[in-house]
Amino acid sequence: MASVANINDVLEGHVALEIECVDRLYLNAYVPNLQVGGQVIRFLHGHLGHQIPSPALLAPIGNRFRREVKAFATEHEIPILALKKPDRSRWDDRKLDHVRPYLEAAERDGRFGVVAIVACQEFQWVISGRNQAPLGKAVRFDFFKEERRVGVYYFYILDPDWGPGFIKICTYFPYPAKVWLNGHEWAKHQADQLGIPFSALSNGFAQSSEPERLQAVCDTLAPDHIQTFFDRWITQIPTPFTAEDRAAGYWWELSMRQVEVSRTLVFDDPRRARRFFEALVADNIDIGRPELVAMVFARQVRKTTREPFITRVFSPGTDVKIDFRYKHSRVKQYLKDGRALRIETVINKPKDLDVLARLEHLPELVTKARQINHRLLMIERAGQSCAIGSALYERIHQPHHEGQRTGALRFGDQRAMALAGALCHIQHAVTGGFTNKSLRGLVAGHLGQTNYTANKMSYDLRRLRLHGLIKRRPRSNTYELTPDGLRVAVFYTKLQNRLLRPLLDADKPPAPIDIRRAINTLEHAVNDYTHAARLQPLPT
Repeated sequence: MASVANINDVLEGHVALEIECVDRLYLNAYVPNLQVGGQVIRFLHGHLGHQIPSPALLAPIGNRFRREVKAFATEHEIPILALKKPDRSRWDDRKLDHVRPYLEAAERDGRFGVVAIVACQEFQWVISGRNQAPLGKAVRFDFFKEERRVGVYYFYILDPDWGPGFIKICTYFPYPAKVWLNGHEWAKHQADQLGIPFSALSNGFAQSSEPERLQAVCDTLAPDHIQTFFDRWITQIPTPFTAEDRAAGYWWELSMRQVEVSRTLVFDDPRRARRFFEALVADNIDIGRPELVAMVFARQVRKTTREPFITRVFSPGTDVKIDFRYKHSRVKQYLKDGRALRIETVINKPKDLDVLARLEHLPELVTKARQINHRLLMIERAGQSCAIGSALYERIHQPHHEGQRTGALRFGDQRAMALAGALCHIQHAVTGGFTNKSLRGLVAGHLGQTNYTANKMSYDLRRLRLHGLIKRRPRSNTYELTPDGLRVAVFYTKLQNRLLRPLLDADKPPAPIDIRRAINTLEHAVNDYTHAARLQPLPT
């Protein structure tokens, strides 16, 4: 039998570089006091001084903004690339592909600033107005938000600290904007300035003789660095708001729309990377799905949870990816440039992790995303190192523990196996914990019973606790798995599902032909011994 790559052996002896870093950042820029109809009226009437706050007053602002963009491009010899309506079935309309030659030319020349402007149309939430007055009465406009296809401008910028990035501004009121940056590019520029040697991946780091200093650079990325980028360039490009508007408090603030936080493990031998990742997929794809996603995100799974839990393994070409989804967020695992394992948590809504969206909360979100990356790998490593010693095996098979009588957890017992399967499904060691109610439905599902009551669950929780497989949080009814509990849950499940069941059916397809032949030979040999001993049953 061919040797099987073991995740733990590879990680413990063959990782040349491990780096955690914020990757892509996509931020909302919004004007807090222009989000509802009353605020729009106050802007038009109280700030601009118009007697009648009509939506017609907004058009001149947008027209002036468009004229200023064209004048800005002409003055600085910046190309305006007009892209057609995007088609999701085509990739040739990707904006970055059109802009990349201009970014590369600016990098070669050492020119920083706006290198290209992309003009296109996209769906945006903008303010619209409607006359609510009856026919023949004085006009009374009502302002509300609606999603419309409107014009937007992408200002692609080459920044001395961040490298490539863009600021996108909508041409319709209240002029929502977006900011896109790359944390890896920021870290590379900082490392260059500090003289830290490294070689780069396509989006990350491949090698460094000073990994501690490099990681320290990645750890220093803070909201102030992002705010500095925005403040630096928003005052140098045309905007719909004037200096008077800004002085009156009508200006953008930043919040997090999408944050990607990555953990990259670069292998010392690229040939080892593929075998490692294939072992990762094979060993973890059928245990704890889809509740594994809840475990990774450290959230409880309840019967009332409406959001979908989705796990995918897909292979575009020869590149395998594992993709876990939860609510608006996801975790990706894939091979980077064929030589590194990239674990990437993509948070599309900070509320998924109980974090507020304002930019000032970025450190908290990054910390939780890094914990997700660590938990995922921890669980996958447990999946390949779950064998338990004889002492633990004998302990949980005893009907007592430390002087207290309790039910044994014997391997093969239907209820014990259902408990192990339920715990393995959610891997509660790294969730927000589990309760009698949240675990009971999973155990009942494994048993195929509807009469698995709360009292039965309480009894099973007690024996799990007395055997040291779970522990109760202080002053709560919430439990979490211990390290022994995690290993027992995975060991019981894998031993039954991956070893014993296949062996019991090894005499017929889809078992390998060599196994079936060996069993057939053994069966004939046993029959011969039985016949020689004259122990065969009498014919009926």
